[in-house]
Amino acid sequence: MSARRDTGHSGRTSDENETVVEIFCDGACSGNPGVGGYGAILRFGGHEKEISGGAIETTNNRMELSAAIEALRLLKRPCTVSVTTDSQYLARGATEWIHSWRRNGWRNSRREAVLNRDLWEALLELSRMHQIDWKWVRGHDGHPENERCDSLAREAIRKIRDRGDL
Repeated sequence: MSARRDTGHSGRTSDENETVVEIFCDGACSGNPGVGGYGAILRFGGHEKEISGGAIETTNNRMELSAAIEALRLLKRPCTVSVTTDSQYLARGATEWIHSWRRNGWRNSRREAVLNRDLWEALLELSRMHQIDWKWVRGHDGHPENERCDSLAREAIRKIRDRGDL
């Protein structure tokens, strides 16, 4: 799955000379709900940055969203962004569902309240300044960056447990 969604309003195209950032992200949860973690890699030119974090009582979907949100928060100027995730929920939500949810008062096709609305709204707001290409990859299938993000997420879970925050 690869879907391009220009969520910005600048009218820019990826053919113009602009900053291109690659983001790889993943979330994990021990129990669902349970202790969760996320990991992301940001790559620009020859630079790479890894981030991770987590929450005591959360869901896998919240961690998938958090990984993308926290990575996008680090971008300080408009960019063309390639986001790679193993989460169909994140990739399809960002490309297919989010605008109809918003149009329908944050209700899904069954007219139920959209889960994780707070995070979807944050993602929508952060993505407005960027041109984002969302890419889905199969998880645990040998994709090096996806595997590293999964490790970062699981390390974040271990750190929460080791601190005794539970």
